[in-house]
Amino acid sequence: MILALSLSALVGCTTEKDASSQETSAPYQGSRDEKYVMVTFLSGIEYWKGAFRGMEEAAKNLGVQAEYKGADQYDINQQITVLEQVIAQKPDGILVTAINPDALVAPINKAIEAGIPVVTFDADAPKSKRYAFLGTSNYDAGVTAARELARLSGKKGEVGVVTVPGQLNHEERKRGFVETIQKEFPDMKVVSIQDGKSDQVQAAQVTSAMIQKNPDLVGIFATEASTGVGVGTSVKEANKVGKIHIISFDTDKGTLDMVKSGIIDATLAQGTWNMGYWGMHYLYNLRHDLVHPVSDWKTAKVGPLPPYVDTGVSVVTKANVDFYYPGK
Repeated sequence: MILALSLSALVGCTTEKDASSQETSAPYQGSRDEKYVMVTFLSGIEYWKGAFRGMEEAAKNLGVQAEYKGADQYDINQQITVLEQVIAQKPDGILVTAINPDALVAPINKAIEAGIPVVTFDADAPKSKRYAFLGTSNYDAGVTAARELARLSGKKGEVGVVTVPGQLNHEERKRGFVETIQKEFPDMKVVSIQDGKSDQVQAAQVTSAMIQKNPDLVGIFATEASTGVGVGTSVKEANKVGKIHIISFDTDKGTLDMVKSGIIDATLAQGTWNMGYWGMHYLYNLRHDLVHPVSDWKTAKVGPLPPYVDTGVSVVTKANVDFYYPGK
């Protein structure tokens, strides 16, 4: 009996020691000294808050720090400057959205070559050495917008697009929309594509001109939030609510309010929280060398992460809009 008790005590001690060892060597417990940075453009807009909230939550779970930086204007050179400044601080990883698919290639590659993991989100720089991109399949989102607008307009009539030319995600949304209208809805026609410059006032102005030039317009697709609010403002001022249907993008308060009031028929909600949350996890895994698809992926030139992750869209209408307000 004494022997049994001795063995039991020994086993108990060993188990406790092993558990302690496992806890201290847990790969998903980082250090507060680690800092990961999100870099955006138009840093003050509400859209980025959901993405950074996801990044912050992941950082908290991992025991590391998340920091937010961004260019306050829609300016390529300004975002490059901010990204260069972040690289100089030598963070443990960078999650960046690219204002232009080509403009950030050089600084992203510079970061990678300096040993700083970089993952893109929302808007990609596919020619760079970034490890992965998390974002909406923008072409598919454009397809969804086209089908929803066709449903609302009875699958016939003239429609327009207000977008942001030159930015890859907006170009893809536009292309998905236009090609779907052309292929699937022979009684519909895209008669105008305008530059909203990611600005409510500019979007309202080009929408007013579009309505005047195309009196038979039945619908407009706005490829981002500020543009959508501008489109909604113009349609309301023209007394065309319900006659010109609007499909917008994203879930800032201004857009949600217009959906709730019926000015905007529907908006497409992106998985921004997922972009930030899983983007943070991707960076952490790279920083800690936790992913090994092959024994030496760097030498083998095998990507350690899925190169593209579609975080999807949901259609937000008056029926479900209340769930998309913060705190719901």
